Amino acid sequence: MRRDFLKWCASAGLGLVVPTTLPGAACANDDREDTVGYDGPYYVVCNASGGWDTTCLMDPKGVDGINRLYQQGDILTDGEIHFAPTSKHISEGMSNKDFFTKYARELLVLNGLDYSVNNHAPCSRYMATGHLDSRSYPTFAALVAACRGPKCPLSFLTFGNYSATGNLVPMARVPYIQSLKLLANADSVQGIDRHPYHDAFVSDHIDRALGEQQQRRTLLPNLPRRRRAESMLYAAQWNSKSLTRITPHIPKSVPEDPLSRQAEIALASFKAGVCVSANLTIGQFDSHQRNDEGQMKLLPRFLNGIDYLLRRAEDLQIREKLILVIQSEMGRTPSYNKGDGKDHWSVGSIMFLGPGIQGNRVIGSTDAEQFPVPVDAQTLALDPGNGLRVRPEHLHVALRELAGIDEHPFSQQFPFKVKDTEMLRGLWA
Repeated sequence: MRRDFLKWCASAGLGLVVPTTLPGAACANDDREDTVGYDGPYYVVCNASGGWDTTCLMDPKGVDGINRLYQQGDILTDGEIHFAPTSKHISEGMSNKDFFTKYARELLVLNGLDYSVNNHAPCSRYMATGHLDSRSYPTFAALVAACRGPKCPLSFLTFGNYSATGNLVPMARVPYIQSLKLLANADSVQGIDRHPYHDAFVSDHIDRALGEQQQRRTLLPNLPRRRRAESMLYAAQWNSKSLTRITPHIPKSVPEDPLSRQAEIALASFKAGVCVSANLTIGQFDSHQRNDEGQMKLLPRFLNGIDYLLRRAEDLQIREKLILVIQSEMGRTPSYNKGDGKDHWSVGSIMFLGPGIQGNRVIGSTDAEQFPVPVDAQTLALDPGNGLRVRPEHLHVALRELAGIDEHPFSQQFPFKVKDTEMLRGLWA
């Protein structure tokens, strides 16, 4: 049964174990009596993959034909946040007005983010890791998982987009809710918890025997490959027990849209204490043709998925522990091409929400031609003459501080060359 479980996990590409070869990973002889698991905060990165048009969202431009859906006088405001009036242009999903009316008081918006390049692969890597030129850097979601919950069976969940781990933590992919059910009930026939392979007393004997056997083996000299295999077997045994905590939180009905399904998998794993971070994503934002039609189809779905995530987190009573990063790897040009589309633009926006983040704030700006306006790093006020062009590494330094992992050895292993004068002071508060 255990061999089948491991084989199934491997075939599905699931990072369910913590190999002894990973730095700081849990060894097989660690204390595995974990009945609660990781208790937050939980980190979610929501990716609009392909490059969103921020003038259709939180950086509205109603002049010079930058956006054809509205005029300057139509732009809406909630608190300090200005947003595009798009309600009449959508057929399904959540409008900007509904989204910002509901969440503006919690949202921190940063406009005028300088991506530096406008190609998908380097931009995705840059936004995810904060480092443009290195493929070895982990994403923020993977780094925080490695620092805060390396023993969690599904510590870092990813559903696509750039997901490098820096070899710090296993990457877990659970694409469907049915897959989560099978994982949560790996000791049951077809994942049905009321049909276990063994009676409870038999499973207890197996657990006890494996634990005693592993304790004895740790005292004997072994070749590295055999030692790693034995550690993986024992970790699989422990993880399968921890994963059973997910079962009560798996929804009976499956949401229709992909982002909401991903949210359900992540939230059930958070609530069960087996996950620290999740990388959620929906794609096809790369609107080189018919930009307005494409963005108005996808952005409302994206906002609806984020709303679903927050509402379900409230139902599970973990909303106050949820930190969201809402981003895309690039923006769209301030002009339309011959196909009524917009091409890649190396300037964009990002949003944050969660505990420790003061909402109803907008930092940074773009000018009338959609170029970034620099800010004073100390005051965060606009400073066109002498200010800082905010880039992803500045945000990643701040995110590490927010998560309390900036001094962790793993973070020190992947440093950023950000001067002290470029640190964004008071970004969150």
